[in-house]
Amino acid sequence: MRTDQAVIDRAVALLQAGELVAFPTETVYGVGADAANPAAVGRIFTAKGRPADHPLIVHLPGDGGLDRWARDIPTRAWELAEAFWPGPLTLILKRAPAVPAIVTGGQDTVGVRVPAHPLALALLRAYAEAGGGVDGLCGIAAPSANRFGRISPTEAAHVRAELGDAVPLILDGGRCPVGIESTIVDLTRGDDQAPRLLRPGRVTPEQIAAVIGVLPEIVTRPADDGTPRVSGSLAAHYAPTTPLRFVTQADLVDVVDELRQTGRRCALLHHSQLPNASALHAGLRLPVDPQGYARGLYAALRELDQMAADIILVEEIPAAPAWAAIADRLHRAACGAGLATNDRASTTQVRP
Repeated sequence: MRTDQAVIDRAVALLQAGELVAFPTETVYGVGADAANPAAVGRIFTAKGRPADHPLIVHLPGDGGLDRWARDIPTRAWELAEAFWPGPLTLILKRAPAVPAIVTGGQDTVGVRVPAHPLALALLRAYAEAGGGVDGLCGIAAPSANRFGRISPTEAAHVRAELGDAVPLILDGGRCPVGIESTIVDLTRGDDQAPRLLRPGRVTPEQIAAVIGVLPEIVTRPADDGTPRVSGSLAAHYAPTTPLRFVTQADLVDVVDELRQTGRRCALLHHSQLPNASALHAGLRLPVDPQGYARGLYAALRELDQMAADIILVEEIPAAPAWAAIADRLHRAACGAGLATNDRASTTQVRP
């Protein structure tokens, strides 16, 4: 959807006034504030119901001002920025002194990225041309524009449904083309150690290794070893309000039939062709390729969550590296979706 310059100028004025603006990125919609203004950033936490120690990602118009947000920037960071920015890769670096503690969750690290969505870039560049925010810093802190822990928004209507009037302006850029959050890589340990992949996304470990010559260490769960806290790292996240469980393709028909016999309404997210879907209360089929599946995932979960079903079943996805980021999101969604059940679908695991 076309957004004219007058709307972008209004968004810039709101940000400079300490207000919130929601905007699309290639991954999901974000709710943004002047990253240099602690009071403005605080409005993000209030609107989302987000814990105060949960850090935010700072979105930049380019890598030209990176040294105002980070210090001791390693060579690997510049190499990855050149290779993947603009794009769905967040770098965790040591924070510069000017970065407010509220942005980093009180940590000595900061997450930064340059989004690839044309509307996000237009906003960020207009913001920079207008002088940026406090002290001339040109960054927008922007987590996903939803209530904390719930399904991330990939359309402007999702933002309004989640945050309502807490956001004065939502820039509508259509559906987000990637559909899941950015890859997060920690580069704070120095070049003598492998970087840590803290959240999988579109940019894969193999793509990162092709640029910097070393495969990142994959961190599968938060640790007490100094690993930075980052967005989307909690066990329960991206969650619908309806209980969500997984089921293999082989067991799918039997599980649906068992649920039907007990009077439970079943909604299904699947990618295979089903032999008989008549017993379903609702069902949505996503593409079998990982990029297509990721693009439609959150919108599908949101739609199924509104179907008044007793349970959402998700057909097990392929156990392949290309599906790792999707497996991560589905696992966290299931952990946060609530009620445990005793049927076979509740014990099936998502394989990474």
